[in-house]
Amino acid sequence: MQLKFASYNIHKAVGVDRKRDPLRIIAVLREIDADVIALQEADLRFGERASVLPRAALQDTDWKVVDVARRPRSIGWHGNALLVRRGIEIVRSQALVLPMLEPRGAVCADLVAKGAHFRVVGMHLDLSGFRRRDQLHAVIDHLAAARPKCPEVVMGDYNQWQISRGAIRAFDKGWRMLAPGPTFPSGRPIGRLDRMAISPSWQVMDQHVHRSALSHVASDHLPVTARLGMPKK
Repeated sequence: MQLKFASYNIHKAVGVDRKRDPLRIIAVLREIDADVIALQEADLRFGERASVLPRAALQDTDWKVVDVARRPRSIGWHGNALLVRRGIEIVRSQALVLPMLEPRGAVCADLVAKGAHFRVVGMHLDLSGFRRRDQLHAVIDHLAAARPKCPEVVMGDYNQWQISRGAIRAFDKGWRMLAPGPTFPSGRPIGRLDRMAISPSWQVMDQHVHRSALSHVASDHLPVTARLGMPKK
């Protein structure tokens, strides 16, 4: 069995043309057509932290929102949200508090697709390298304690420019880091900020930066995708 994963910093649905257009973001998600999607900057920054993607509009898509929100009008936690294709079972979900100076968090879900159990984390890490390292250690410690043991994917905006150095060294040698290509800024990308770390049992079928006329203007980041093969039981 194969599953398609995607991570997308949607910049509160504000595009490079400075227009807030949630439906344009949803159109990009339809282009990607992933089974599991991690979103960053999915909520407004102030006030009630309302979702920038209307729930009514999401109900008209192939995905359902993973319940991690702590505010009634939000779909996420510190802007991190998870969408999964309808038909995938959500076994449990939770928001993770990360070490921070400014508001940061991560979201985690245990999922089952066609009888196979797997775990996903979506996150948006700090601009500071020291804080990024502490945040990654917090996520990795959470996964180490999680049960049952199963294949895992940790995806999001890592906010790291180096490809193989810095905070991502928190992952041990068993993990594989996928950085398909530059994603920021979307108009002329040079930084590989958006990535996925996968546990050893996954098989990588393909990985891409999603480039389209819409994705180049819908946000200041481009989405990344990976098609992963679920290990045989």
